[in-house]
Amino acid sequence: MISPVPPTGTGNQSPIHVLHDHGQSVWLDDISRTMLTSGELQRQVDEVGIRGVTSNPTIFEKAIAAGDAYDDAVMALLKAGKSAGDIFEAVEVEDIRDACDVFRPLYDESNGADGYVSIEVSPVFARDGEGTLTEARRLWASVDRPNLMVKIPGTAEGVPAVRQALIDGLNVNVTLLFSIENYERVALAYVDALRARHEAGQPVTKIASVASFFVSRVDTLVDKQLDEKLAAATSQAAKDKITALMGKAAVANAKMAYASFQEIFEGPRFAALTKAGAHPQRPLWASTGVKNPAYRDTLYVEELIGPHTVNTMPGKTLEAFADHGKVARTVDQGLDEARSVLVGLEEVGVDLVAVTAQLEDEGIATFSRSFDALLSGVEAKRATLAEAVGAS
Repeated sequence: MISPVPPTGTGNQSPIHVLHDHGQSVWLDDISRTMLTSGELQRQVDEVGIRGVTSNPTIFEKAIAAGDAYDDAVMALLKAGKSAGDIFEAVEVEDIRDACDVFRPLYDESNGADGYVSIEVSPVFARDGEGTLTEARRLWASVDRPNLMVKIPGTAEGVPAVRQALIDGLNVNVTLLFSIENYERVALAYVDALRARHEAGQPVTKIASVASFFVSRVDTLVDKQLDEKLAAATSQAAKDKITALMGKAAVANAKMAYASFQEIFEGPRFAALTKAGAHPQRPLWASTGVKNPAYRDTLYVEELIGPHTVNTMPGKTLEAFADHGKVARTVDQGLDEARSVLVGLEEVGVDLVAVTAQLEDEGIATFSRSFDALLSGVEAKRATLAEAVGAS
C-alpha cells in the first residue's frame, strides 16, 4: 500500500502532509473490510496523512468480490433470509460506521473540519429529489455517526434534496458536478441552507459539505472531440490551435469553479455565517486519476492545490503523488490562461455546456451500472455460500 515518502526540501513530511499545510485535505477513494480489520486504514491516517474516505458501489463491488473478508457477514445475513440488496446495505453500513470511528479523533481534533467518510445514495434516485432525500435521511440514521457525509447527486432534481438535507443537519457530499454553473447552484444552495438554519436559531458550526467537482472525465471527452476536429482541420494554424488545447479543459474548468468558490465564500455573501462559525463548503476534486498515459500521473493533483479544497485520490494516484508529487499553491494561479482555454474551446467548436451535460448523464448511467453490478456480485457471493451450506 501507500508509504509516506518525504519530498525534497520538506524534512520528514510526506507530500500528503505538505498538501494539508497548503489547505488541501486528501481523502482516499477506497474502502474495504480488510483495510479496516488489518489496521491499514488507521496507518493511512497516522502515517500518510489521509483525512477522509469516499465510497461508491464500484469500490464495494470489488471489495466484496475479492477474497473471503465478507463471507461470514454474508453467511449470517443469508441465514437470516436477507436479499442481495439487504446484504449489501448491511455490510456497507458496518464498514462505513467503522471507518467513521477510525476518523472520529481527527474529526474532533479539527472541530469538524475533516475526518469524514462518505456513503452514497442509490443512483436509482439521481433524478428523484424526494426519493433521494428519503434515502439520505435513512442512511444518515442507519450509520449514526456525526462525521458521516451522504453523497447526493448535484443534478437539478438533487439540489432541493441537498438543501433540505443540510437544513435537517445532515452532512452532504454533493457529487457528479461537471459544470461551473452546476457548481455555483450547489454552493448557493449550501449558503441558503445554512442561512435558514441560522435564522431559525439552529447551530451551523458542525454542518459540513463538499462539492465534488469531477476533473479527468472532462479532459477525456473534450480531448476526444478535439481529436475529431484535428482530423478534420485543413490549415496548420487550425491544427496548432486545437493541439494546444489538448489536456487543458479539465484543469481550466476546475480553476474557474474555484474562482466561483472564492467569490461566494470569501465575500460578503458568506460573511455573517463565517462569523457564526460556519465552515465553507469545500470544492472536492474527484476523478483525479489520470486516464491518458500521455499526461503526467500527478496532473490533477498538482494543478489544483489551494486552501479549503479536498482531493480524493485512488490508490495509484496517491502512491504516485506520495513518491514524486510537487506541492505549490496552484488552484488560483493562471486564471487568465484558464479563461483563454475555455474561450479557445468555444472558438474551435467544443460546446462545454453540452460536454458537461453529457458527462452528468453518463455519470448517472455509470453509477447505475456499477450498482447493478454490485448487486449481481453480492447475489453471486450469496449463491456460492448458499451452495456451500447446502453441500455441508
